[in-house]
Amino acid sequence: MPHLNRELVILRLPVNQFTDMKPHLSLKNNLLIFLLTVVASNLLHAQNNILVFQSDFGLKDGAVSAMKGVASGISANIKIYDITHEIPAYNIWEASYRLVQTAPYWPAGTVFVSVVDPGVGTDRKSVVLLTKSSHYFVTPDNGTLTLIAEQLGIQEIREIDEAVNRRKNSGASYTFHGRDVYAFTGARLAAKIITLDKVGLKLPNKVISIPYQKPVFDGSKIKGGIPVLDVQYGNVWTNVDQKTFDKLGVRLGDTVNVRLFTKDTTAFDGTIKYVNTFGEVKEGENAGYFNSLMNFSVGINMGDFAKTYKVSSGGEWFVELSKK
Repeated sequence: MPHLNRELVILRLPVNQFTDMKPHLSLKNNLLIFLLTVVASNLLHAQNNILVFQSDFGLKDGAVSAMKGVASGISANIKIYDITHEIPAYNIWEASYRLVQTAPYWPAGTVFVSVVDPGVGTDRKSVVLLTKSSHYFVTPDNGTLTLIAEQLGIQEIREIDEAVNRRKNSGASYTFHGRDVYAFTGARLAAKIITLDKVGLKLPNKVISIPYQKPVFDGSKIKGGIPVLDVQYGNVWTNVDQKTFDKLGVRLGDTVNVRLFTKDTTAFDGTIKYVNTFGEVKEGENAGYFNSLMNFSVGINMGDFAKTYKVSSGGEWFVELSKK
């Protein structure tokens, strides 16, 4: 397969290399390289038949099943998975966090449908965002894309044209766009029935963003946010990354001053031992550690820190760290 191998080598060349070569090539060769560049771009962003759902619907009724039914009716070849359907009702911020927590581990070309949509039926935009990592997100543009846009980057955004990308005969329904618009469009994308340019009008590369406290070091202490809880175990996850934390000069085995608070209430203010694993502290003892996303977190060995100290998460919750 020598010709195929040569083509693959060309497709791996960065676009700027093509640009640099153009002055030295004939018009015919320039055209060939342009076409190969287009093919390479299409291969890079090609959908892969994987469709992943997330919502705040829960599993008590048939809403999630209805979305999956619509998707399965589009193509039997789609592989359908879930992030979660237990996002707290209307909690757009947590939807944003769960997307960025999981999406990087899925193959390029995966299509995500996220439906946490308290504004369903209003004039908020329904969009498909393609990230620079070649993942697709089908969702209302209501803040759900805050962290995805920030951490994975925006390649392109299209507004869903419901005249062509909506389940047939569903126009009279205003309250279940998850089924009628998002599942339908997401499935058509995943199955390669449509490409991104067939979704609808191209939009500027920006999204509605939810403001939040980013980790900052002021020379003596770090202030950050508490974006989410490790809900199964009650651990408290902050957004303080390892690089920022290391500015405190705290080493493994040391204790760190931890304050968890809102504008009105301090839920916890004390010292916690910094360890790698919960096994390094006694059962029932507090521990500070880095979670699977490499953000500083606190918990209780075999206990529930959030419940014990009445800590929650979201934009109104903050963490302050300092060296003892």
